[in-house]
Amino acid sequence: MQIQNLPPLPLSQSQNEKQVSPATQAAGTFQDMLGNLVSDVSNQEQQADHAIQKLHTGEEKNLHEAMILMEQADISLRYLVQVRNKALDAYQTIMQMQV
Repeated sequence: MQIQNLPPLPLSQSQNEKQVSPATQAAGTFQDMLGNLVSDVSNQEQQADHAIQKLHTGEEKNLHEAMILMEQADISLRYLVQVRNKALDAYQTIMQMQV
């Protein structure tokens, strides 16, 4: 593609478009990621609890599926705790930095 064929870039943004800094975008994305992670872990724990209740009441006879759901929920919770620990370590490291 030749340079002459490229469309011109706008010189200024319209007033309707808000200029968002990359730091704000990253913070929102990180917040969304953590929120999604917490909700996914919560959903997996609820599914595991529901499967256990079905086993206790006799509605479900498949112990293997219930155990798999329990292990998935356990692994997800452990992962969430490790993410939290790493985020806290990063925060503490940043707070100790001298400007």
